[in-house]
Amino acid sequence: MTRPVRTRFAPSPTGFLHIGGARTALFNRYFADHVGGEMCLRIEDTDRERSTDAATQAIIDGLDWLGVHHDGPIIYQSQQQDQHVEAAEALIKSGAAYRCYLCDDDVQSLRDTAREIGAAFRSPYRDGDEGSGDYVVRFKVPDGVTIIEDAVQGQVKWDNRTFDDLVLLRSDGTPTYMLSVVVDDHDMGITHVIRGDDHLINAGRQQQLYDALQWDAPSWAHVPLIHGPDGKKLSKRHGALGIEAYREMGYLPSGLRNYLVKLGWAHGDSEIFLNDRAISEVFGLDGINSAPARLDFDKMAFINAQHIAEMPAPALLDAARPFLAVRAEAPLTTPVLERIEKALPTLRPRSKTLIELADNAAYLFTRRPLEITGKTAKSLRREGTATLARALTSRLESLEDETWTSDVLHTALTDFVSEQNIGFGKIGAPIRAALTAGSPSPDLHEVLALLGRDETLGRIEDAMPLMG
Repeated sequence: MTRPVRTRFAPSPTGFLHIGGARTALFNRYFADHVGGEMCLRIEDTDRERSTDAATQAIIDGLDWLGVHHDGPIIYQSQQQDQHVEAAEALIKSGAAYRCYLCDDDVQSLRDTAREIGAAFRSPYRDGDEGSGDYVVRFKVPDGVTIIEDAVQGQVKWDNRTFDDLVLLRSDGTPTYMLSVVVDDHDMGITHVIRGDDHLINAGRQQQLYDALQWDAPSWAHVPLIHGPDGKKLSKRHGALGIEAYREMGYLPSGLRNYLVKLGWAHGDSEIFLNDRAISEVFGLDGINSAPARLDFDKMAFINAQHIAEMPAPALLDAARPFLAVRAEAPLTTPVLERIEKALPTLRPRSKTLIELADNAAYLFTRRPLEITGKTAKSLRREGTATLARALTSRLESLEDETWTSDVLHTALTDFVSEQNIGFGKIGAPIRAALTAGSPSPDLHEVLALLGRDETLGRIEDAMPLMG
């Protein structure tokens, strides 16, 4: 009988949710969804000195923001210790593990001697000799070779003579990571282990433990790590590493999910996936590249821009609200938010991130009187600008609110420059300066329409004293 597919994401809570870890979680989620299975979340907190509650919460919060949900309750490895110890005792009983009474100095001395002759560490207690005092429980590495079939790496083979007899239980009776992972994956019914290829050597050790315990091993898939744009292993020098940093940079969760899943996985020429169902329908382990993927911020921004372009207006405005408030340096009023929502068709094409969207929307919520300085103010000081501005104001004042539309305003501006026999820039530049103070903005008639009649006329009046 075929077991139902279960994957797991199993981070160690020693820091933030790394972007590589986030991609691993996504690969597990999408593969499970593709085959109608489940993805579990396990916090591997057996290293009590380095594991922290804050880091655990940061991982959970990061997954929640990114939109990666897990099935069932969160499993905490530290709470499964009894099962880990039970497995170690079973290995001792079967002869696959033994008690080693060597002190640390003796272990190091024997290990150094073994390294000098190109051998792995073997304890003199592996043949069943009894000792006294404190001891650790070690796994007795079998003779021969260990082979795994990896969905990404292909067949991988190790000579068992290269493996040390690893510690399963420390001298204080606590289990080590290698044992805990095997026991937890077995107890949780994990069928597929999808993780970074920095764990590939661990798969060899864990396969030996599965065999010794006479348990079915999961299917393996070890994904190459993410490299920086320079092709070197991703590190702090490459910039943002934690998921929270990308959130602060203005990326949408859906955009980041789309980018990360494409970072090392391919499905034909498809690049943009606007929803998770579109990904899970086609996601397979055979699409994962065996070569490392390079982080590409330009590609990330491009994909995020597509999600901004297609996101429903209420959801986009809600996502952008914190960035808008920061840009405005104050909470935004309902009329301003309505103005921004109305402006979204002009804001989307020019915004790759929510920060850019807030910057592009700044002219809509800048408080009067606007501070117009530098090169922007030069157009206001040109001779004759005040006369033209008053004439245009008179034309605009003749329009009622119900006729204050983009099309009507475009016609009004076009007719005005024709009647005045001037180039559009002669009036367009100073009016744009008066209305936006140099902030990014769309075509002038769109600016007028989006600001509204009263705000437009008020801003032009404010700028009159600066005009030549």
